[in-house]
Amino acid sequence: MNQDELKRQAALAAMDYLPNGGIIGVGTGSTVNHFIDALATIKGRFEGAASSSEASTERMKQHGIPVLDLNSCGTLEVYVDGADESNRHLHLIKGGGGALTREKIIAAASKKFVCIADESKLVDVMGKFPLPVEVIPMARSYVAREIVKLGGNPVLREGFTTDNGNVILDVHGLEIMEPVNLETQLNGIVGVVTNGLFAARPADVLILGTEAGPKVIHP
Repeated sequence: MNQDELKRQAALAAMDYLPNGGIIGVGTGSTVNHFIDALATIKGRFEGAASSSEASTERMKQHGIPVLDLNSCGTLEVYVDGADESNRHLHLIKGGGGALTREKIIAAASKKFVCIADESKLVDVMGKFPLPVEVIPMARSYVAREIVKLGGNPVLREGFTTDNGNVILDVHGLEIMEPVNLETQLNGIVGVVTNGLFAARPADVLILGTEAGPKVIHP
């Protein structure tokens, strides 16, 4: 089974976690695209979706799924999104697609966070995948120097601007033993919008696509 099939398998398994009615939070990325395509088949069952990126908004609109402004939604029943890495506590690294800030906002506004991924994303220690940090452009050099003090090697994501008009520093060389602490430290650097560690608010359920079928992990 190829990686895309494993992603699709996890996305379809997430359908079991959707409520009847209410508003659904929808993330960003290749695994989530499979989820959006599946969501289109039951779009009459819920009021609409809050989207974490322009790309997901566009895909949902093509399917005729109503996309709502989070400010008018209140609390979301469930948020479904992918991850670049997860540990067994369901702490995540996200932001490979650059939508980490909006993803983190929607995760915070949701009662349940269902993460979908293929089995390669589950790791013992996070950090092999470079940690994305969204930064106000004028603070880029200052933030990079501060990250170096924390032991990371920040690299500007060339030619990329987030949906919020900011830049991303991808931090290499980290072995993340204490994800909650590092998330807090990075967010404390002036000029950082947020970082791609989802540890203070981890996923509630992780669904992994595997050769043997979807595997569900709770923290």
